[in-house]
Order: sequence, then structure tokens, then C-alpha cells
Amino acid sequence: MYVLDDEAAGQWALGGASRWWLHHSLAALRADLAERRLPLVLARGRAEAVVPALAEGVGASEVFAGRAHEPWAREADRRVAEALGAAGRALRLFASATLRAPAEIATGEGRPYSMYAPFAKAALKLGPPGDPLPVPEGLHPVSSPPGGEALEALRLLPQAPVPDWAEEFGTLWRPGEAGARERLERFLLRPLADYSAARNDPGIEGSSGLSAHLHWGEVSARQVWHAALATAEDDLERARPFLGEILWREFSLHLLWHRPDMVEAPLRPAYERFPYAPDAGLLRAWKRGRTGYPIVDAGMRQLWRFGWMHNRVRMVTASFLVKHLLQPWQEGAAWFWDTLVDADAGNNSVSWQWIAGSGLDAAPYFRVFNPVAQGEKFDPAGRYVRRFVPELARLPDKYIHRPWEAPEAVLRGAGVALGHDYPRPVVEHAEGRKRALDAFAAMRREAAAA
Repeated sequence: MYVLDDEAAGQWALGGASRWWLHHSLAALRADLAERRLPLVLARGRAEAVVPALAEGVGASEVFAGRAHEPWAREADRRVAEALGAAGRALRLFASATLRAPAEIATGEGRPYSMYAPFAKAALKLGPPGDPLPVPEGLHPVSSPPGGEALEALRLLPQAPVPDWAEEFGTLWRPGEAGARERLERFLLRPLADYSAARNDPGIEGSSGLSAHLHWGEVSARQVWHAALATAEDDLERARPFLGEILWREFSLHLLWHRPDMVEAPLRPAYERFPYAPDAGLLRAWKRGRTGYPIVDAGMRQLWRFGWMHNRVRMVTASFLVKHLLQPWQEGAAWFWDTLVDADAGNNSVSWQWIAGSGLDAAPYFRVFNPVAQGEKFDPAGRYVRRFVPELARLPDKYIHRPWEAPEAVLRGAGVALGHDYPRPVVEHAEGRKRALDAFAAMRREAAAA
């Protein structure tokens, strides 16, 4: 069964893009289960009321589920276990989202890790994770399955009169186990040795695109790990660049398990004093892809159109918001939570805090990505920018990442009127970088005086 418990999640209820994915993922799961003559029961409400009622209705003595890592979901699990226990039933939780159980990887003193490199080293030292299990045989449906809610009644898709902002999602994504398997197989047809370079080029399909499938449990981290190793003929070094991304995901969930407050509070307390300068206009320009920096705007428009953004560009756009514009990282994290199909509390929080400098593994904290240099390095021919910022498509490569430097004749020839067709930069890079470094210095002075 699946229970949509928005009340337990509170402000962290699923965002719009996640709800779109969930709708189609549940539809795929329902179809897969129907082939085995098994029903999928859908429900809305408080899990501690819904789950025990279903268990009683079918005469179940135990309820089995994957262990959740989000703090609100862990609390819901606790309440479900308590309610089941009061009725003489048991909740059995298993590590299904991760390679290993959250507490299995620890320092020699038994403490959680705070830095990625030693965490990854310790994880690799434990050897490969357990093999994925086969589909169980001999599953028997209950004689009279409960009805539950219709999928459409959960109202997960955009509802009229709101425009269908997800109309292009289906051209890129196929939620469900079959879609996950297809994407994994397609990714592993490419040489793993090329992954390190290819994943940084936003103009090509260089990353695996598996993040949403992993987040929604349509493919497990164990399946991906073993499939990648098999493709590399069990050569760990060959597969390490890609497997390192799986371990980063594992690390983020490890941190979330031990530091559940990190979804809202900086991991480094000193960053409570960071002098952000909230500005609704700047935040809106960033969300809409109207900052005047092509690589940033391309990323934000890709996010809106497809519910996903290239990993390298996620770093650039996040750094621009927090450091050039001095907007709180929590604002960016909230926008990603609403607009990403792979919105994951662990990855989202850890990555935003890494960019903001407030993460435990965020060194050097004062790094300020130059959006022009990043664009010219990772999208030198402007393929990515031309796709998502089409008003600049006719600019020569020389100016595609710095249109404000193009001569007026070049702009006219490309059909670009700065300030009309495309905005001028909302802040100059040198000014934004100086403001960020000044803010870090002010924070350190205040922390020293406290």
C-alpha cells in the first residue's frame, strides 16, 4: 500500500514535481502488481491511523516497509509502530533505500562521519553491498482486498485552472521500474571510463539520469552498484567515478539520519550569523531564469521545463543565488524541493549546505563560482544555453556566455536586444564576489566576538 500523509510532512509535503512523478510511479507499480494478481491499495491521511486499520482489515500480524530517512517520515514510522503494537501487531523496517543500514557505517569510536572522503573509504572497506534479491515467487493476494482511494483522487497532477506546467515532463521521464531499468541499461552502454568528463558537460546526456528512480525506489542503490561493477568487469577503479556518486547519496542520507535538523538549520552553527540580504525581486529573477547570466538561466529554465537540472549547473545556480545574490540557501532548497522530480531531503540539504559553506564537508567555504567561466569551461560551444535560452541561440560562441560584451552590431544580427529580449546581469560578477567575501568576513568577525 501507499499512504499519502501530507499532514505528517507539514512544510515538507511533496512538491509539485515530486507529486507528478509519484502519480506515474504509482500507476506503473499498480500495473506491475496486477500482472501478479496483487492489488495496490492507495490511501490519504495519517499513516498511524490508516496502516493499522488496513492490517486489521486483512488480518495481518506484521507490516513490512522500507526504512525512511526523512525526520518527519521517521516520526510517522514511530507512530505507526506504536499504534500497531497497541493492537498486538508489529512493524518491520528494512534498509531498502540505501546500500547499508544508516548506523552500519561509523568511525572507530562508533560515531557518525561528518566528511565524505573518510565515509566513502569506510564504506568501500566493508566490501560490496549485498546482492539484490529476486522478485519473490508464490505471492498470494488476499481474498477480499480493501478498496482504498482511486489514484486520481489523490490529485497529484496539476489541477485546472492552473496551466499544466508538467506538460514536457513525460517527454524525458518514464517513471516506474521498467523506466528505471531502461535508463540504467542505456547508461551502462556508454564507457564508464568517460563518465568523469561526460557528467560535467550539460550539453550532452553524460550523467546517468537515475536520481529520481533511485529516490522513488524504482531501482535500488544495490542494483545500480552491482550493475555498474558488472559492466566494469568487477574493476572497482574503473567504476569508482560513478560509484562515488552513489556513495555521495549514501553519505547525504547518513548525515540526514544523524542530523535531521539539517533540512532547515546550518550544520555549522556560525552560519546562523551569515548576513544574507533577502530580496524578493532577485529571488524571483533567479527562479524564472532571468538573471542575465546564460548558464544560470539555462539551468533554471531546464528545471522548470523538465523537473530536473544537470548536476554541474545545479552547483553554479546554487552558488549564484547564495553568494552573488546573498539569498538564504533555504530559499533555494525550498524551490528545488518543489520543482525537482528527484527532490531528496538528504541530497538537497547536504548539497545546498556544501555550496553555502555551512556544510561539515564544505571546503573551501569561500569558493564563489564564476558563472561566465563555468559556462565557457563546461558548455564551450553553448549547446546547453542555446537549447534553454533560445533568445540567445544566434549569438557567436565568443559571446554566448557574456552577451553584454557583444558589440551592438553582433547583438542586432543575433536578434538580441539586451534589457528587452534578454536581461542584463542583475549583478556584476566582481561586485557579487566581493559582497560574498565581505559577508563571510563579517560572519567570522561576529563569530569571533561572540
